[in-house]
Amino acid sequence: MSSNNSKEAKTLDNEKIVEKYRLAEHENGNEQWKKWGPYLSERQWGTVREDYSAEGNAWDYLPHDHARSRAYRWGEDGLAGFSDFRQRICMSLALWNGNDPILKERLFGLANEQGNHGEDVKELYYYLDASPSHSYVKMLYKYPHAAFPYAEIIEQNKHRSKQEMEFELLDTDAFENNAYFDVFVEYAQVTPDDILMRVHAHNRGEHAATLHLLPQITLRNTWSWACDAVMPYCQGETIGDNTKKPSHVNIYHPDLGAYFLYAKGADDFLFTNNETNTQKLFNKANDSACVKDAFHEYFISKNENAISQTQSGTKTCAVFKREIPAHGDVEICIRLSKNQISQPFAKFDEWLAERKQDTDDFYTSIQGDMGNEEKLVQRQAFAGLIWSKQFYCFDVNRWLKGDETQPTPVRQREDIRNGEWKHLFNADIISMPDKWEYPWYAVWDLAFHCIPFALIDADFAKRQMLLFTREWYMHPNGQIPAYEWNFSDVNPPVHAWGAWRVYQIDKKQTGKGDRVFLESIFHKLMLNFTWWVNRKDNDGLNIFQGGFLGLDNIGVFDRSKPLPTGGYINQADGTSWMAMYSLNLMRIALELAKENPVYEDIASKFFEHFLHIASAMTNIGDSDISLWDEDDNFFYDELRLPNGDLMPLKVRSMVGLIPLFAIEVLDSDLLNRFPGFKKRLNWFLEHRPELNKLVPKWSEPGKKDRRLFALVSERKIRCILERVLNEEEFLSDYGVRGMSKAHDKEPYAFKYNGIEVNVAYEPAESQSGLFGGNSNWRGPIWFPMNYLLIESLQKFHHYFGDDFTVECPIGSGQQLNLNQVAQFISERLSQIFLRGEDGDRAVYGHRPLMDQDPHFKNHILFYEFFDGDTGRGVGASHQTGWTALIAKLMHPKSKIQ
Repeated sequence: MSSNNSKEAKTLDNEKIVEKYRLAEHENGNEQWKKWGPYLSERQWGTVREDYSAEGNAWDYLPHDHARSRAYRWGEDGLAGFSDFRQRICMSLALWNGNDPILKERLFGLANEQGNHGEDVKELYYYLDASPSHSYVKMLYKYPHAAFPYAEIIEQNKHRSKQEMEFELLDTDAFENNAYFDVFVEYAQVTPDDILMRVHAHNRGEHAATLHLLPQITLRNTWSWACDAVMPYCQGETIGDNTKKPSHVNIYHPDLGAYFLYAKGADDFLFTNNETNTQKLFNKANDSACVKDAFHEYFISKNENAISQTQSGTKTCAVFKREIPAHGDVEICIRLSKNQISQPFAKFDEWLAERKQDTDDFYTSIQGDMGNEEKLVQRQAFAGLIWSKQFYCFDVNRWLKGDETQPTPVRQREDIRNGEWKHLFNADIISMPDKWEYPWYAVWDLAFHCIPFALIDADFAKRQMLLFTREWYMHPNGQIPAYEWNFSDVNPPVHAWGAWRVYQIDKKQTGKGDRVFLESIFHKLMLNFTWWVNRKDNDGLNIFQGGFLGLDNIGVFDRSKPLPTGGYINQADGTSWMAMYSLNLMRIALELAKENPVYEDIASKFFEHFLHIASAMTNIGDSDISLWDEDDNFFYDELRLPNGDLMPLKVRSMVGLIPLFAIEVLDSDLLNRFPGFKKRLNWFLEHRPELNKLVPKWSEPGKKDRRLFALVSERKIRCILERVLNEEEFLSDYGVRGMSKAHDKEPYAFKYNGIEVNVAYEPAESQSGLFGGNSNWRGPIWFPMNYLLIESLQKFHHYFGDDFTVECPIGSGQQLNLNQVAQFISERLSQIFLRGEDGDRAVYGHRPLMDQDPHFKNHILFYEFFDGDTGRGVGASHQTGWTALIAKLMHPKSKIQ
């Protein structure tokens, strides 16, 4: 859709919102607005896919210091990037302040062993806006005037203990006296394949400062790995006889055809090749006269011979060297188009303003009467989510065997990781957990990403959910890949829950459920469910041992490794996840049975499986041992020793709350619609009374004759909530902690056969390196778990109604129904990001600069998890993926569908 008919398009859409029209156009295959997007990662170095070492240490094999000189095999990177959906032509921005020892082309960070709490990107950047069609996106990068303090950051973190805070960029003097640049980068699409890039740089300091702005085009290296590959190229074109400076750059790619790059008022264009500098890295002669780090050499080392003398190559940049006065600003304009244009900047500002207005109109249409603060937080959460859509390319078989033009990898690599995933061939746009680490996906994270995505782009959410069930992702045995460090690891099985919720949200917005999507994913999920039953139930007793299940160090042992005691753990969370999975599939089957009665029988099967899991949790192997502890009134894992003895692991953690997630409420009209299903329920009621007793209330009508399917009884709900809503245990001012604060004063001590392990409450960074860095489940607040808890409480209220009340918080004397409790927790989560009475945001841990400075205070970071006592952001600073659930919690229509 061109700019000329955009106003007419507004009248075509039923809500007169042009962005919704664009999404519909893309979904229908008419105009490919998502062909281009913010798909380029800010860092590719350190990724498993680029690791060809014998040891499997990705950080050592391709560290940050090599990144500027080595061509990547499986992806590309660049600061503030925008690329096509196969990352073949990549736009980005490089910067140089005249003082740095490194050209700023990508994010700098620490490797895993360099940080006291694991690897970390040490930069300041924010994703401020984005439309779901990528017709407009905006981000901000903060760049010091002085040399970037690389060495100081490395040195300081190297000497800090686990008990100390990480040393961050703001802990240096890099931003002292506001001596930095705010570099805003905007992209707007006039039409698909016609892209505008505007860079607006502000000098926030008291003195004039020079800034080199270097917008780049990098053609991803796809030719060095195969003998018959056809190379793309960039070629400068000079108009007239009086100058050697190109007027623009012609770009040709064998897959995409011709493009034209224009840079308004550029000082020059430089060219090189996106090829590894083997001379520098490996003391081996370069195959190309110009290599990847040529621009770095040209500016930093003043080596004019490093760049192409023929004004051609596979990487180019426009040069803008600008002196920016104190408190002044400069603006540069770039255009990349399929069309050759005589006046490429004639309507540049008008188009950008129009795309920005379209984005404003779109968010206005969905945010309703939310407060301004809530709108700000929600919109930036959506922006970070959209900016974290990245191209992910990985052919495991090719990675293991090596490329025909490269040395053969060492054989032992196949034994380090992913040797059993040779079928996996990924080359897709995927919602990543963050834009902080290298691009990698986590399947259980993705299910949570898709909930807020469904609010703004349900088609993308559905496609993402389906993607991981495709044959080039899902293992032939039915397992869904976890993440690239170990595809065989096991994440909580929330894919069915995510699919069902996306279906519900989409149905509520459109008035019609996408049954093709639901039926397609249901069949694949049944295969995955069968894999779980066959692989993760050691004794066939419907008690599951899933491994660490995404909760890293929450337990006594590393649950993903063999136990020091021998034996295995019967997991309260693993078993509860499977009960939840059974109910999710039962509910999907009933929805599909509305049009195909075959699914009524399948729904009965998953109900039966749920009953057996519920039975097993109460009586393991028909014994008197249960995962529910009657003395503590809480769920615990059980350690099964090699001799068959069972020991409860009495860590009071989120593991004991997950049984609440296994809940489904069916309305009476739905049950009455399926007499066969209802008949089978009654058969169990009559012939298996011992099972019926274990699943409370399902045979008893609740409010409006609804039926409840849950693992926990009314009494157990009250017992668990007495701990959840106790501020001395799970309840924080900012949500529900991953572990009870009671373990602060009374750590859990496990002693057995000379083995002694203590588990204590840790509200923020992990105090142990045993489970890797950047993760801690022993006290912090995590959004996915809080979200599932809120949703479960709303479902329980749907059954019990307003008469079921609990004290909230414990000791307050205030009685709330379960829907009000859910809202209470939601509001506490919101307080992480919203300004308090003092004007500060808890997420920033009361840093005056970030809370009060006008150039910081309205920019939000969405961290991986949050301090259980203060709400301070911890871990990855741009984990907008599942933390973007805050957008759903703040949404004006966030009630249960």
